[in-house]
Amino acid sequence: MLGLGEQAAPAASEHIVDGTDDTFVQDVIEASQNVPVIVDFWAPWCGPCKTLGPAIEAAVTKAEGRVKLVKIDVDANPAYAGQLRVQSIPTVYAFYEGKPVDGFQGALPPSEIDAFVEKIAAMGPEPDNGLEDAVEAAEEMLANGDAADAVETFAAILSEDGNHAVAYGGLVRAHLALGEVDQAEAVLNGAPAEISTHAALEAAHAQIALARKAEGAGPVDELTAKVAANPDDHQARLELANALMANDDTQGAVDQLLELFRRDREWNEGAARAELFTIFDALPPQDPIALAGRRKLSSMIFV
Repeated sequence: MLGLGEQAAPAASEHIVDGTDDTFVQDVIEASQNVPVIVDFWAPWCGPCKTLGPAIEAAVTKAEGRVKLVKIDVDANPAYAGQLRVQSIPTVYAFYEGKPVDGFQGALPPSEIDAFVEKIAAMGPEPDNGLEDAVEAAEEMLANGDAADAVETFAAILSEDGNHAVAYGGLVRAHLALGEVDQAEAVLNGAPAEISTHAALEAAHAQIALARKAEGAGPVDELTAKVAANPDDHQARLELANALMANDDTQGAVDQLLELFRRDREWNEGAARAELFTIFDALPPQDPIALAGRRKLSSMIFV
């Protein structure tokens, strides 16, 4: 519990710092050349400061780096508070490009604090979407068949951000598009553990599993004829589904697996269902084949 002379500790954030008169130029004047800076002048004995402080910290944290907060205890650091004619606290000033641009005195409701912080954040430059733009470009390369260029672009993104799960997933898909299954698996195995449960990484696992099965897939024509001759040859139908996937006929593979599930859902320890889920996991969440396939499988399960 806080004592009467204490203020809540600032939220742990690189965008929230405790400033002083000695660091004011660096923390506020210089920093505001690049990003708006909000300065919260407070004191340990100030009751309204205990309300305003956490609320403005929360709002700045939500801004995710578009604005910075500097908290200054006026009792310990009176110089700049005096220069700015801070006569009551809490007083809040906003700086951008080295100059005060806005401010207020006293505690405000959280909604007004959020609005103030968002207004100040909007004064700054647009966020740098460089990596996301690069991901989009790499995805376009991959979609256009330029897998080698996509590999280079995804790898460059990961050199900038080693935890970029989407780039890891893209790099795996690019290697698979080049037929480099071993390299794709090596990339996936090298992904940091903290992002291992990201959807892009889970999809990559499924894509590699399908690629491994495709390596041993038989000729589609032969397997199609085999299934036509004996529709209850479940092994042939499963192999046909794998062969269809190897030939980029995802819809055909799903149809064969659904038919196998319809005929014998328990065959080979539920192989048809397991294979369907692997395909669904490998596809984008909103892929129409995955969506329709999941609906059909669900309707068959719950009958």
